Amino acid sequence: MWEKLRVVWQIPELRKKILLTLGLLAVYRLGFQIPLPIVDPNKVETFSRGGGMADILKQVAVFSASQLDQVTIFGLGIMPYISASIIFQLLGSVYPPLEALQKEGEAGRKKINEYTRYATVLICIIQSWVYVKSIVPGLAYDSFVVDPTAPTRTLMFSWTVVAVLTMTAGTVFLMWIGEQIDEFGIGNGISLLIMAGILSAMPGAGMQLIEKSSLELTGGGGELGIEQLVILALMFVAVIVGVVFITMGQRQIPMQSAKHVRGRRVMGGTRQYLPLKVNQAGVMPIIFASSLLMLPAIVFGGLAKLFDANGTWGMTFDGIANLFNGRGFVYAITNIALIFFFCFFWTAITFNPKDVADNLKNYGSFIPGYRPGKRTADYLEKVMFRITYVGAGFLALVAIVPSMISGSLDVPLLVANFYGGTSLLIAVSVAFDLVQKIDSHLVMRNYKGLLES
Repeated sequence: MWEKLRVVWQIPELRKKILLTLGLLAVYRLGFQIPLPIVDPNKVETFSRGGGMADILKQVAVFSASQLDQVTIFGLGIMPYISASIIFQLLGSVYPPLEALQKEGEAGRKKINEYTRYATVLICIIQSWVYVKSIVPGLAYDSFVVDPTAPTRTLMFSWTVVAVLTMTAGTVFLMWIGEQIDEFGIGNGISLLIMAGILSAMPGAGMQLIEKSSLELTGGGGELGIEQLVILALMFVAVIVGVVFITMGQRQIPMQSAKHVRGRRVMGGTRQYLPLKVNQAGVMPIIFASSLLMLPAIVFGGLAKLFDANGTWGMTFDGIANLFNGRGFVYAITNIALIFFFCFFWTAITFNPKDVADNLKNYGSFIPGYRPGKRTADYLEKVMFRITYVGAGFLALVAIVPSMISGSLDVPLLVANFYGGTSLLIAVSVAFDLVQKIDSHLVMRNYKGLLES
């Protein structure tokens, strides 16, 4: 492995791409150390450790490359751009003009990207305004606390506008960094930003695990013993192996190309395979399910604060909010049901059996035993429907692993998140994509890939 890394470093073009990517990622992480103006760092630290809304914001940060609990210029992360991209991808399947743009090739893709950027700015303005008005006033210095009768009301409004523009510019800058990595660096820029945000939480999770660990065999007193640490290590390896296995898993459909006689030569007639990924939907079902499950906790938690905490309605709303705190049975069952639904929904959007069947027919290929056209499309749809069950079941299992580990072994949720869920899937997927990009450069220069023996 060290020899292969040395070869990677010796290729000038690849070395420049890697250094540029690392430099841009360093700038990305540096921005999370710059707070918004007039924000009190001591109050932010207290808020971050207080639980409740801070825990919800930390869960959002897992898949959005954000840090909303720290109130920084990059606080929104890259999630507005991801949301805009998802919106346009969904609209592309139901809105004919966008569908026509998607089929125009490179020109259509550039136009859709332009619309996505405009939508990102709009989403940033809305999200940052809500965030600044609802959360930041309690974290600002005392002289800037919102008071409608105080003379600082105009000053606070001016600061709100500045804060909204700052956070919007921060997200747009992150979007630009991602595009620069795509064009001049190595790997997918947006995915690398999300992965960097996930991995940045590892030192904090490691410190929490060390503080909660004991060198004794049985632990005790709320500490983890040696045997529990061994179980955690083995489970981490097992989950990683399972994620890699399913992520790379494919259902290979045998495919035959028709023979063509051109002059004295016979073309075609070769046997190939049409690969169908087991996890066709990727990480999107978990992202959608996690996002929707945060809404009940936020909405009912807010309603509980509006009513008397000791009153009937206040206690009822607070109890409903606690059902979706990320650890309960109701949360787990709802999460599994939403993941299955979004798995089939996203697969139906991204995989069109009719288009695949038509492409096979146009290129003179066919699946043995099935006539080209509708019969082939029906067969592909049936196969994809079956393997989606496997992919959905795997995603559901990975999604509930953190809460199971946190509840059964009394491990902090920040530590348990590295054993499953969105963070692990994103990290593995991005790592494989990065390795494939590096391998493409190595193969072009007649070197073996990083994973080849």
